[in-house]
Amino acid sequence: MPPGIPVHGKPASAPRREETVLGDSSVIEAAAGTAQSGGGKTQEVLPVASCALPTAWGTFTSHVFFDAAGLEHVLLTMGAVGDGKPVLARIHSECLTGDALSSLRCDCGAQLRSALARIGEEARGVLLYLRQEGRGIGLCNKIRAYHLQDCGADTVDANLRLGFDADARDYAMCGPMLHHVRVQRLRLMTNNPAKLAAMRELGLEVVERVAMPAVRNPYNETYLDTKARRMGHLLE
Repeated sequence: MPPGIPVHGKPASAPRREETVLGDSSVIEAAAGTAQSGGGKTQEVLPVASCALPTAWGTFTSHVFFDAAGLEHVLLTMGAVGDGKPVLARIHSECLTGDALSSLRCDCGAQLRSALARIGEEARGVLLYLRQEGRGIGLCNKIRAYHLQDCGADTVDANLRLGFDADARDYAMCGPMLHHVRVQRLRLMTNNPAKLAAMRELGLEVVERVAMPAVRNPYNETYLDTKARRMGHLLE
């Protein structure tokens, strides 16, 4: 048995469609999306509700979804994104320590704010906020991985020592989330070639890679160097 703590434990049953999706049964059936991952696994994603979300970068529309495990994911949209033209897009995995607590161990918070600012400048774009803390291993295991990094491991070896893949994320929910707002063509803000490949495997067209800034500080130098050297990230 690997030493890592279960990522989410035993999830509760996902809420029933009639309890989560607004509207009558015909709307419910039409709204439910199915994602196909490279390994053939399908994932049902259910839209629940939307609202206006004023931010420092402008007013977005926030759309919340349930996946098959009952996890909540958020899609932020600004402007007319369903017109068929390429859309500035960011796929961002949850990072409590970086996004909310401003940790300097990573560049996640800086990338999130940069993406929101760019969308605000263009007044058009989408940001998917996925509940995949710690590259998919969960918060408890991310903190355990941080402890191993404090002892000298890099970010890849720390995950491997805990019994996880270097990157355990799954982007299969992105397809139906984007389909829900009629987005098919992306100008994807990322330094990660795996995200480019994942979107194309889902049948989305990536017309451009928009580089993200690599915000370095004394605490994340090794983290960024490892992402470039061992995970193929395209840092500029």
